[in-house]
Amino acid sequence: MMTATGFAMSSSSASSSSAAGKFKLKYAPHFGMFGDSAGGDLVDQLKYAADQGFHAWEDNGMMGRSVADQERCAKAMTQLGIQMGVFVADAEWGKPVYALGGEDAKASLKKKAEAAVEVAKRVNAKWMTVVPGPYDLRLAWDYQTANVVECLKVMAGVFEPHGLVMVLEPLNPYRDHPGMFLSRIPQAFQICKAVGSPACKILFDMYHQQITEGNIIPNIDLAWSEVAYFQCGDNPGRQEPLTGEMNYRNIFKHIAKKDPELIIGMEHGVSQGGREGEEKLVNAYRWCDDF
Repeated sequence: MMTATGFAMSSSSASSSSAAGKFKLKYAPHFGMFGDSAGGDLVDQLKYAADQGFHAWEDNGMMGRSVADQERCAKAMTQLGIQMGVFVADAEWGKPVYALGGEDAKASLKKKAEAAVEVAKRVNAKWMTVVPGPYDLRLAWDYQTANVVECLKVMAGVFEPHGLVMVLEPLNPYRDHPGMFLSRIPQAFQICKAVGSPACKILFDMYHQQITEGNIIPNIDLAWSEVAYFQCGDNPGRQEPLTGEMNYRNIFKHIAKKDPELIIGMEHGVSQGGREGEEKLVNAYRWCDDF
């Protein structure tokens, strides 16, 4: 496989990437990723991404933006032919809210889900990320699993009538997120089956799972019925493809054969600063998309 350095030297410029047309797959950048090339304005960044051939987008912080910005971004995405991917509906980092469960927890999570529905409608989103928090050190694991399932059933009951989907993201415990309840794809698969709702599926972040368990393509196949969304980032470093050990051209080809309509969120950093780094990122995706 060509190295990232070799690829960057032999690849075309960002303008020729744009001339190549839309990407085959729905790779979704996020705000800030093209700040040096497009400037700070949100709509300008969307326009720049569309010019490079991207036709999906994601924004973890969409719920925290003003209604005016949400509506402005939604209008621009519609005009540019960009599909909205995930935003974060709830990510609990500090307390084992889901793992301990209870009526107060479920009532609070229901309100969060209801607020997320309003944002999803406003920005034409279908998928919302949910991170079900830390595990508890004093309660047996199986009780915690049951509590998480019951909490998610409440949230799914809010999303399902609207055709919306919360996607559960397992996070690696070894490098980035120690102590979180959900860490593995098979675990997420089991929980989605237990919730038993089309409104509860898996966000398969391949960066996290390369660290936690590897075996990316076989796990995609095994979990496929419960996977609704992907995110990517190379390992080590969590930068764009071709900067680490993962063969993203093969992985993307595999996903394309199964369902080319699934969004792949670009949940990573940029390995090089400035416009040159942003061009390098676009060209890396262009190379990986050439299958």
